[in-house]
Amino acid sequence: MRFDRVKKIFGDKFSEFEDFEILIFGVGGVGSFALDCLYRTGFKNIKIIDFDIYDETNLNRQLWSDEFIGKSKVESLLKKYPEIRGIEQKVTAEWVENFDFGNPKIVIDAVDDVSVKVALAHKFKNKLISSMGSGGKISPIGLKIDSIWKTEGDPLARSVRNSLRKSNFNGDFKTVFLPTTRIGEVGGSFMGVTASFGLAICSEVVYQTTSSIK
Repeated sequence: MRFDRVKKIFGDKFSEFEDFEILIFGVGGVGSFALDCLYRTGFKNIKIIDFDIYDETNLNRQLWSDEFIGKSKVESLLKKYPEIRGIEQKVTAEWVENFDFGNPKIVIDAVDDVSVKVALAHKFKNKLISSMGSGGKISPIGLKIDSIWKTEGDPLARSVRNSLRKSNFNGDFKTVFLPTTRIGEVGGSFMGVTASFGLAICSEVVYQTTSSIK
C-alpha cells in the first residue's frame, strides 16, 4: 500500500496528516522538495503560492522543472499533486499583510525576499518555518533547525533578524539555516543543499504535527 511504511512509523497519528492545513510560500529549489516530501508522507491539505514560470536556469535544483519549461510553477505542480491547491500570485509584503489566508496550522516560507519574510513572521508568528540562505554552499552537513534569534553564520538570517527588530517584532519562529561560508558567485546554488533545506523543513513539519496530535 502507498503509505504502508509511513504508517509503520506514525501509527494512528498518520490519519491526522490528510487534514493538517499547510501553506507553502515559494516552490523553487527549497519549496518544491518540502512539498514533495510532505505529499509523499500523506499531507494533502496543502496550498502553494508562487507566481513564477519554470526557466532553464531552474533545472539544476527544482523538482519537475525539466518537464515544464516555460510553464507556470503553480499550474504544473497542481498536475503533479492533484489534491493540493494553489494561488498564482507575486508575493509582496503588502499582499501578505492584507490577504486572508484562513487559519493554516503551519506556514512554510521558502522565499528570498527579506520584506516578505518579515511580513510572514508578523502574520503567522509561531506557525512559521522559514528557510534562510541555501545558495552558495556545497555541503548540507551542519544544517540546523532553530529559532530565528539563534541563527548564525547566515547573511540572509542576519538581515531578517535586523529587519524584525526594526519592525518591533517580539515573537519567535523556527528557521532552517546552514552556518557555513558561501563560495562562488552570488546566485549560485547546488541541489545537494537546497533539497536538504526542503527536506529538513518537511521533517520539522512532521515533528510539529505529531507533537500537536493528542
